[in-house]
Amino acid sequence: MASSRRQFLTHTVIGLASTTVSAAPDAGTSAPAGAPPTFGSGPTVGPEVGPTTFAEAEKLMQVQLTPAERTQAAGNWRVSLAPLHERRTGPRKLALEPTLAPASQWNPTLPGQKETRPAKARFVRSRDAKMPLPTKDEDIAFAPLTQLSRWVESRAITSERLTQLYLERLKRFDPKLQCVITLTPELALAQARQADKDIAAGRYKGPLHGIPWGAKDLVDTAGIRTTYGAEPFRDRVPTTDATAVARLHKAGAVLVAKLSLGALALNDIWFGGETKNPWLPEEGSSGSSAGPGAATAAGLVGFSLGSETGGSIVSPSMRCGITGLRPTFGRVPRTGAMTLCWSLDKLGPMTRGVEDSLLVLAALDGPDAGDVASVPAKLDFDANAGVKGLRVGYVPAWMKENPATDVDRAALETLKRLGMTPVEVGFPDWPYSALNVILFAEAAAAFEELTLSHGVDALKMQVPDAWPNLFRQSRFLSAVDFVQADRLRRKVAQEMARVMSQVDVLLVPSLRDEALTISNHTGHPSLTLRTGFVEVSKARSDWAPDPKRPVPTFATPRRVPHGVTLIGQLFDEGTLGRVGIALERAAGVAKERPSGF
Repeated sequence: MASSRRQFLTHTVIGLASTTVSAAPDAGTSAPAGAPPTFGSGPTVGPEVGPTTFAEAEKLMQVQLTPAERTQAAGNWRVSLAPLHERRTGPRKLALEPTLAPASQWNPTLPGQKETRPAKARFVRSRDAKMPLPTKDEDIAFAPLTQLSRWVESRAITSERLTQLYLERLKRFDPKLQCVITLTPELALAQARQADKDIAAGRYKGPLHGIPWGAKDLVDTAGIRTTYGAEPFRDRVPTTDATAVARLHKAGAVLVAKLSLGALALNDIWFGGETKNPWLPEEGSSGSSAGPGAATAAGLVGFSLGSETGGSIVSPSMRCGITGLRPTFGRVPRTGAMTLCWSLDKLGPMTRGVEDSLLVLAALDGPDAGDVASVPAKLDFDANAGVKGLRVGYVPAWMKENPATDVDRAALETLKRLGMTPVEVGFPDWPYSALNVILFAEAAAAFEELTLSHGVDALKMQVPDAWPNLFRQSRFLSAVDFVQADRLRRKVAQEMARVMSQVDVLLVPSLRDEALTISNHTGHPSLTLRTGFVEVSKARSDWAPDPKRPVPTFATPRRVPHGVTLIGQLFDEGTLGRVGIALERAAGVAKERPSGF
């Protein structure tokens, strides 16, 4: 077998073969009039291949052919299957524009499934506590959006002052956190001054009006570079705003910064360095929504916008001790956002409180023609509603094993004390990681040109578990296995529907791999929130262990935030928020903040 996959690439289907087998004898000959077209009767194209090519390919595909079958397959490959590569190899090459989505799309609501979407749209905020404006800037900076919005609405503080406060903090603390890719002071101050004029004139737009926020740098901002955190795109400047950005502008929010993400939405290392965790600066903030996690936790923005494909909101929210809301797939349109995986990508709020996340979601909600997966769905949320009688599901084995901690178990006990009914549930012992074929194939397709042109070679991280290697490897995934993974996805969704039919919400250890994989592929919404603290003796990393980059260890354990994740019914983020608010209040740890900020 070739010593590397790159060598294998060179010597197989799209390279030169060691053995030559002539094409089928009648390939390219004219068929009798009226005869239908057949496989294996077109012109011969592509490089020559032989039985040894297939013998080597069998090792990657985990199939086994006989010598006679290899000879037959090689004999007409250049006639029957090689033409399928013509779209990218020519002679009739066809470029696929980045905004073009696949014809097939994931619908989280299964055929025949009982409709769980709220029947009415309702949004009831928590009662105004009439808190006076603090005298210290840092106390203002760390206030939740619920409180910031009341101060701005009542004109206890101007949007301009609040914006200048956050811009100053972004400049002061970014060298420590490496969470900012682009500051936007000109736009921010112009938006803030306009917000103050509108509010003074009685044109108040709602709880986001005049609130400074930061965007993960994969949503387009007109005239402001959007880099995806990756070297090949560091000078990319879009001409239009992403739909989510446009909606936040419409709500009166003030964009102060484009925040970091791990390159092409993986982990926490980008072309400017590694984004740090404010609670433990010796480690990364986790990713890929690294900048939103760090900036929100450190009080550098009022709220932020993140994205998730397989844990990119949940993980940094856990690491940085904030609240992350991953909406139901299809609720928030992704038009103008970087595509990693058409059937998995989701945009969502990252905030310092549970109610904050619902306030942001309300502004992002609703379909958009540019995102074929987006759908209309009502948001029914009442921050003052109780949770007594609601059913909370949990998997007993998951609560006893790593990565669950006493904090996870205490959260479940807290929900019981609040009057919720515990329900034991279980999932089959299936190979859920097989679903990642979908992510790897779609991601490799999204960045096909960057991979084949060797643009990914410019990325800082070239380790085995980084995108460059995974994109290259994914060229050798089987299309048959992709279809089988898609079928498994439906089977998993049916199991998830069975489990969720027994409960109102599901409580899971946030970083339990099965929970992340299942819920991201089914499209269910999740809410991650801080409910306690744990101690760690070693810095945590999103990367596979690497002797060249050992993580720091601590003689004295460090105290860091920890929390749980609630998974809700499809399109029922309102109930998810109610339970989250009750748990947040009962846990009583949301107001504690990292030292030094």
